[in-house]
Amino acid sequence: MLLSIPRLPWRLAVPLLAAFVSVPFVLPLALPLLLRSSSSGSSTSSAVTSRALSLHRLSWLPSPLIRTAPTVSPPRAPSSPPPVPSAPPKPLMQQTTPPSPPPPPPPRPAPSPPSAPPKPLMQMPHSPPPQPQKPPPETTVDGDNNAGGTGTGACDVYDGEWVRDEEARPLYAPGTCPYVDEAYACAANGRPDSGYTRWRWAPRRCSLPRFNATDFLERLRGKRLMLVGDSMNRNQFESMLCILREALPDKARMFETHGYRISKGRGYFVFKFADYDCTVEFVRSHFLVREGVRFNRQRNSNPILQIDRIDKTMSRWKKADVLVFNTGHWWTHGKTARGKNYYKEGDTLYPQFDSTEAYRRALRTWARWIDKNMDPARSVVFYRGYSTAHFRGGDWDSGGSCNGETEPTFKGAIIDSYPLKMRIVEEAVRRMWFPVRLLNVTSLTNFRRDGHPSVYGKAGDKKVSKRKQDCSHWCLPGVPDAWNELIYASLVLESNPVAWKNR
Repeated sequence: MLLSIPRLPWRLAVPLLAAFVSVPFVLPLALPLLLRSSSSGSSTSSAVTSRALSLHRLSWLPSPLIRTAPTVSPPRAPSSPPPVPSAPPKPLMQQTTPPSPPPPPPPRPAPSPPSAPPKPLMQMPHSPPPQPQKPPPETTVDGDNNAGGTGTGACDVYDGEWVRDEEARPLYAPGTCPYVDEAYACAANGRPDSGYTRWRWAPRRCSLPRFNATDFLERLRGKRLMLVGDSMNRNQFESMLCILREALPDKARMFETHGYRISKGRGYFVFKFADYDCTVEFVRSHFLVREGVRFNRQRNSNPILQIDRIDKTMSRWKKADVLVFNTGHWWTHGKTARGKNYYKEGDTLYPQFDSTEAYRRALRTWARWIDKNMDPARSVVFYRGYSTAHFRGGDWDSGGSCNGETEPTFKGAIIDSYPLKMRIVEEAVRRMWFPVRLLNVTSLTNFRRDGHPSVYGKAGDKKVSKRKQDCSHWCLPGVPDAWNELIYASLVLESNPVAWKNR
């Protein structure tokens, strides 16, 4: 029976048996292929989700940076943090549309936080000054209390800048005032430019009262205003005459009481303003202490300076109601600077003496005289500070020049320079009992390299040599007008002597 079994079914059984036996071995090998083929069908959906997540991450990154912007304003700062957890889903839907902008924003917000704060810091210091500078000159009027409550006591009126003023400057037209010495009449002497006459001094943190010559004369009614000092004070004296003259309808009501014509050779002038019964006077005193002479064995005279004795003109000082003193430039000249057999103290004539120390002792002598002889209940005393010179390439006697300057300088070492002489002045005034008002014009004049006569100190063909220019004094109208405006501001803004109220 066994031999009768057909061969065909047996041959088919062998592969079947082999296949059955090999399943445990083949299945582990085939299964990964099957899984890989099945995963290829679902790869598109998984890629979408992964890309969506990455997009969500990128689009969410700017959101905290965007939230930091509102935190600058206090009201939004507390409200922005709470919505952060619940907000992500909503912004995600809104910000998925612009996928390209998100990458740039991260670097942009990074610099924005540091750049935002500097803007207010830069604006804050500059925003206050423009407000006091421009409006006050337009709105400030002539009244005592309307000239800015800051006044000269509440802010430093000498901390400021020169402002171009085409409408209100100059205070008098060049060539119209007959009291300007030839040496300062630059326009009449041929100076071609006029820009130097159109600058006004403007403090940074307060406003000066608008200058009013009529009100100035009213305040001087029945009084004597006296300027005592060297040629720089004569420069200021002539400026004072010219600005006050502008208030007179009848110019003939102002005259020099002795009939003198202003010149360098004369050292005493008295100008009467008849309608106001007041005088403006000049007394020449180069050093404020006594000049003298000594005679050697050959009976030759030599000049000396007695630094412990007040000047001989002091008898005139006592009679003034307003005094303006100065000294300074003569302390840098020749024999004064050398100090050889020149300075005398008591009976001692010093063979050699330092000019700076002599200046200090001379100012102490002046200060003691003021404390002893002047009454603050009756008089006001100013000391005008050192006026800056602008020589290039030398000094006044060694080829220094300043011609060709048509604009103030607003940069350079000279702007912040402050001479030792001014520190000596401050020390002397600080130690005084009498309340001297320091007219500290040094910083004002540092800027004004353009205001000197230079080669225009003489008329016509008598023009000054280029090797000997005047870069110390000032053209009129010009810088000294601002000094007198500061005197007026002081009389308006500061309390004045009690005796003045009874006049």
